[in-house]
Amino acid sequence: MRVTVFGGGYVGLVTSVCLAHVGHQVSCIDQDALKIDALRRGIAPIFEPGLEDYLVETQREGSLIFTTDAAEAVTHGEVIFIAVGTPCDEDGEADTRHVLSVADSIGRYLQDSAVIVNKSTVPVGTADEVRARVEKKLHHRALDIPFDVVSNPEFLKEGTAIGDFMKPDRIVLGTGSERATGIMRELYAPFNRNHEKLMVMDVRSAELTKYAANAMLATKISFINEIANLAEYLGADIEKVRLGIGADPRIGYHFIYPGCGYGGSCFPKDVRALQVTAEKVGYRTPLLSAVQQVNSEQKQRLFEKLYHYFNGDLKGKTIAVWGLAFKPRTDDMREAPSRVLLESLWQHGALVQAYDPRAMEECQRIYGDRDDLVLVGTKESAAKGADALVICTEWKHFWAPDFVALAEKMNRPMIVDGRNLFDPRRVAEAGFDYLAMGRTGVVKQGVNSGPAVIGACNTLAEAVT
Repeated sequence: MRVTVFGGGYVGLVTSVCLAHVGHQVSCIDQDALKIDALRRGIAPIFEPGLEDYLVETQREGSLIFTTDAAEAVTHGEVIFIAVGTPCDEDGEADTRHVLSVADSIGRYLQDSAVIVNKSTVPVGTADEVRARVEKKLHHRALDIPFDVVSNPEFLKEGTAIGDFMKPDRIVLGTGSERATGIMRELYAPFNRNHEKLMVMDVRSAELTKYAANAMLATKISFINEIANLAEYLGADIEKVRLGIGADPRIGYHFIYPGCGYGGSCFPKDVRALQVTAEKVGYRTPLLSAVQQVNSEQKQRLFEKLYHYFNGDLKGKTIAVWGLAFKPRTDDMREAPSRVLLESLWQHGALVQAYDPRAMEECQRIYGDRDDLVLVGTKESAAKGADALVICTEWKHFWAPDFVALAEKMNRPMIVDGRNLFDPRRVAEAGFDYLAMGRTGVVKQGVNSGPAVIGACNTLAEAVT
């Protein structure tokens, strides 16, 4: 099938290469000429495992082309995806200006019937706005061209997006059109062979499904983090609690790993956007407010633990940071917990030595050259001369260090484990002070070995007053 994808970003690229990989003829359009030039040379603007391999392969086979010409792109597609960004505006609402701008372009250049597919994450009711914008442009052209607007939300996880697209757990289609359903069923047939994965529903339900899914996952993360904080006060081990509750099939083990908070491009903005949507129709969402508040406070806890450990004196201390991306297998630092940690450490006069397998360039782009930030080439280099080591991202590369060698490199053998990667007893046996999330700390030789270190502190405000 002839497919057009508006947007050369994360969702647009993954959609383009995967559809082209199975044989559809795909034209991907983006306004950024430099990005398009790089994509034509097989260079992706983001890191995603497998993406560049698909990018090179599909262009070599002729099933994927890139363009900046909107008229050419619209004319090409019998299915036209809108996969542009919808960042939060100042009020937290999803900004759909780019989506509606694409709708204008489609209406301006459409020559034949097409199915227009909203792949971007958009508020409920956006499909109606897209339809209205296309109809308005067609009316100005005195044309009556039939088209359908379908909501087809993406459920891609950064780091596994290619696999998620190629082997989806569900394909949600929001449409009331039998014609559009038939076309979308044909489009997705290569991904729907093992068993029926298509879920056809009304458009507004499909739009809400995306937000509800991310809000549920964010809720599970904030819940387990709140229980982890409570476990510190009660002397319980959250890792044992996690196993105990995860064994219940009604709860399960997914997304109940305690840590230093969620980040990325989806959960934070989608929870906020869903809350704004509710407010606009006069409905309060106290649970969503709590999810956001818990997550915001959780991102501060790594710094809080360091602050109490060093009795509030971090000036001149060297802190090693392992992991900058918000999760493994990506270079994305949007709303990453590491950013809250770095900025708090700098505010209190600390020097940061950081390493991440993929996000070093992104960190450099965000923060530029700073005297208090040293980006190094290995995790061992980051630890050299450090007064403490903080784990922010659970890269597999970090899971099994040589603790004896690590202690010898550090000025003080101290670890704050934001992802609970290590066995506290083993780390302590290697001579480390060790603080984790929701686990009783092991502090033998710390600056402050009292309850404030071993347990938890309430808020960052408490820490700095």
